[in-house]
Amino acid sequence: MEMAHRTLTADVIAALRYWPGVIWGGQKNPPDPVDLTVLPPFFDEVLRELPWWNSDWTVRDVEAGLPLEIDSDHHGHPARFTEVSVPGTVGSHGGESLPFVAKVGFTSHQLIRFQAKIGDVVLGPAVASAGRLEPHPFATLLTGLMDVRGISVREMARESGRSMSTIHMLRSGSHNPEPLLVREIARILGMSEADVTVIAGLYDGDTR
Repeated sequence: MEMAHRTLTADVIAALRYWPGVIWGGQKNPPDPVDLTVLPPFFDEVLRELPWWNSDWTVRDVEAGLPLEIDSDHHGHPARFTEVSVPGTVGSHGGESLPFVAKVGFTSHQLIRFQAKIGDVVLGPAVASAGRLEPHPFATLLTGLMDVRGISVREMARESGRSMSTIHMLRSGSHNPEPLLVREIARILGMSEADVTVIAGLYDGDTR
């Protein structure tokens, strides 16, 4: 699914941006309500484009999510975009239901990121173009851990003895760390080597 080619309608954008707990001038004032019922059919439309989605399931209802303005230095993403996690439920024609959360990233009118959690299962579209490897999930976790700790790419490169291009590749998902680099990353992040090894997908289950 080509995210960059999907333009969001004004009513979908209004529903994604709606948050009843908006604070104005130190006072908590609810904004004018918007029509959240436009979101279930929008999510259904996006989910149907995933080749592994079972169309017997549809989004039944949603609640307002908290929209956040995100600054990004990720390759391929705009410098600033809005991200919101919208909770709700999905149900099958057989009457089953499961909790649902849609994580949506968008600019003023373009969808740039979509991920859905159905129960304990996370679904999302392919990121890489056809014939190319998917970015390693370690990239998102490393980026988040670095950002939370205020560790810049330059600092990580200097402390790990690697080039800045290597760190950028790790953060973009085009490169996954080898065991020696995992040890350095763990030290810099203040985490155990075992934890970072598992996050990087290098754990083989051998606990000897």
